[in-house]
Amino acid sequence: MGRWLRRGLRLAGGLLIGAGTAVVELVCVAVAGLALLCVRTWPGGWPAARRCVLGAVTAGARRLTETERRRLARFLGHEIAADYDDRGARQYVAARWSLGLLGGLVLLAVVAGTAYSSLLLWGWFIMRDGEWITITTSAIGGLFLLFLALQGIVGVALLEGQLARHFLGPSHREALRRRIDELSTSRAGVVDAVHDERRRIERDLHDGVQQRIVALGMLLGRARRSQDPDKARALLVQAHEESRAALTDLREVAWRVYPTALDEAGLRAALEAVAERSAIPVRLEYGLTAEPGEAVRTVAYFVVAEAVTNAIKHSGAERITVALTGLTGLVGLSGRETEVGALGGLLIRVTDDGRGGADPAGGGLLGLARRVAALDGRLRVVSPPGGPTTVSAELPELPCV
Repeated sequence: MGRWLRRGLRLAGGLLIGAGTAVVELVCVAVAGLALLCVRTWPGGWPAARRCVLGAVTAGARRLTETERRRLARFLGHEIAADYDDRGARQYVAARWSLGLLGGLVLLAVVAGTAYSSLLLWGWFIMRDGEWITITTSAIGGLFLLFLALQGIVGVALLEGQLARHFLGPSHREALRRRIDELSTSRAGVVDAVHDERRRIERDLHDGVQQRIVALGMLLGRARRSQDPDKARALLVQAHEESRAALTDLREVAWRVYPTALDEAGLRAALEAVAERSAIPVRLEYGLTAEPGEAVRTVAYFVVAEAVTNAIKHSGAERITVALTGLTGLVGLSGRETEVGALGGLLIRVTDDGRGGADPAGGGLLGLARRVAALDGRLRVVSPPGGPTTVSAELPELPCV
């Protein structure tokens, strides 16, 4: 309840400030329009004057637009990029004042609805004979107006973001170009991640399983050549133990390559296995109500497994917490949670109480970032000196095709 109240107050504050800037924008638009109209009808030499006036108008529009960008990010939760052009800034300021004034009217409706609905609390003390019907209907009407006005706050806040993205966002061609660049970068990252994974598997096989098999062969050879039955029997016992250790190492490598439990029992069971195999206590908070898709499930598993492994090796932590929650596909890392589904996503947080200072550009975390980027996700590492360290990954749910 407190969270919703704080969010509502933040939206109301943003619309209130927006109503004030709308008045300034309306005055600026009127003055700019009159100035451009006068310059355009000015006989002789008007192109130079028009450029001068247009430059001043553009500078003012960009300043107002920057103010609006900060307001949108601080109060309404809309992040708008700063790489818009001058024309977009002018058009945005020319269109936004009307929406800002609408937000002010909605806030006035909230005040009026609150005042009338409060008659249910204090109106009876000033009631005269026969006025109870008037007080009751006024209070009910006030409640209805308050409900509509609160919905209007949310609606105007959404319209503010859509208007800003329409005028200040990239063009269709620019958006396609950026998307191509992102896909090219993520594809290169996936190729590098695959190469790193192959090298890691080769290293695990060479340094672990291969060495044990070599030792096993040497023990069996010594047992065959031994003339002492007791020594040969001891060597065979030692070879048997070495074969069991080699088999365990081979299973560990296979598990790190891809756990069969992920397909057979699902993501939760695979993560529970990671927690059980950990050398330090791992607390799993699994908040999903539905199983993610195969690609998301696989990346989520490896993010958790690698983050836990890094914490065990490098952080000196005594406890690790792994939390998985559903995330709406439109809000990113804002914290609004819902069930995972076709339009949602997955939010992963791995937190340890270690010494901190983790390097996001390190080999393990860089590989995780590449895995996450392959699904258009985002990886964030917060690891101040002294800890704690939190690795957060947002994975959008891929649509079914």
